[in-house]
Amino acid sequence: PGMELNHPTETENLIGTCWPRSAVGQLVAHPCPEYLFGVRYNTTNNGYRECLMNGSWAARANYSQCQEILDEERKSKLHYHIAVIINYLGHCVSLGALLLAFVLFMRLRSIRCLRNIIHWNLITAFILRNATWFVVQLTMNPAVHKSNVAWCRLVTAAYNYFHVTTFFWMFGEGCYLHTAIVLTYSTDKLRKWMFICIGWCIPFLIIIAWALGKLYYDNEKCWFGKRAGVYTDYIYQGPMILVLLINFIFLFNIVRILMTKLRASTTSETMQYRKAVKATLVLLPLLGITYMLFFVNPGEDEISGVVFIYFNSFLESFQGFFVSVFYCFLNSEVSIS
Repeated sequence: PGMELNHPTETENLIGTCWPRSAVGQLVAHPCPEYLFGVRYNTTNNGYRECLMNGSWAARANYSQCQEILDEERKSKLHYHIAVIINYLGHCVSLGALLLAFVLFMRLRSIRCLRNIIHWNLITAFILRNATWFVVQLTMNPAVHKSNVAWCRLVTAAYNYFHVTTFFWMFGEGCYLHTAIVLTYSTDKLRKWMFICIGWCIPFLIIIAWALGKLYYDNEKCWFGKRAGVYTDYIYQGPMILVLLINFIFLFNIVRILMTKLRASTTSETMQYRKAVKATLVLLPLLGITYMLFFVNPGEDEISGVVFIYFNSFLESFQGFFVSVFYCFLNSEVSIS
């Protein structure tokens, strides 16, 4: 007596929420529908509806707590778009910092020793790599990839060339420091043309060999990616890995010497070497980590995949900024001048 039971309505059945019997005047909780109008919802939350005193349901239920679950495809697209934003932001910041560093080195003729000339060329290589990255982003699309026209293959070759030059100019940084500190040779014996050959000429020959391999064995999709069973990309990836490994050996020897022979030295030249070594200790692992990440498969785990996407996007796009900071903006010779 005094209690009336409410029954589910036809409309609620259609949307997938069958409200249970309830006493009049009660606010009834029910799990959110699992699937509604093509959208999945979190069923751990509840929807609410009031059973009115006249024994009928309120006209509308409160589904404000029912949260939409993004399916895997939509999640992937969301993370991809965020990664693209990070990439554009990082490359813009890097390109701006690199151009400023380039102008500073160009204007300060008094500091044009071989060491700073190597820094300047490394910065130039990063400027060209970042610039061609923007060209790739703005010109490449599925239609262009499918057409495989000559200009798009040239753009890909140019981007890969400048990508390789950044590694070889970092190798030049390692060679200079290793010669000056470990081998104790006079750096006066080193010539600019040696580093020009290392930083610009050798990568050019490597990319020519790679382009010929692509032309004859994998001539599709503007030379982006690789066909299964075809390993032409290792023509330029192999030397990049090799110079990375050699540079890490150089760094090990340099640090070993710095810990002993140069610890007590306070000359200005030695202090400059120490700062250059610190910069290389930071930048070389940074360059190496971002490249080695391309060979890492994050697997099926969703969290590791998301971390991989964001971590790689940030490090790859902000490399030029870090190079500018450590080799130019924190360079005491530039600051004094």
